[in-house]
Amino acid sequence: MDRHSLGVGLFLLAAGLSFLLSIGLWFTDNRDEGVFVGLWVPSILAAGAFWMTAVVRRT
Repeated sequence: MDRHSLGVGLFLLAAGLSFLLSIGLWFTDNRDEGVFVGLWVPSILAAGAFWMTAVVRRT
């Protein structure tokens, strides 16, 4: 497995876990925390997009 596909997988896994945690918090009456954790998803995906462009440009 090369560095690019490993990075993509890790960022998608982190975003997916954050999304699931956000849903879990929302439905256990921790709505403020659920919204806060839900805001991590686009930030993680943006960091992943930045990382992907940095790796593609270097190789």
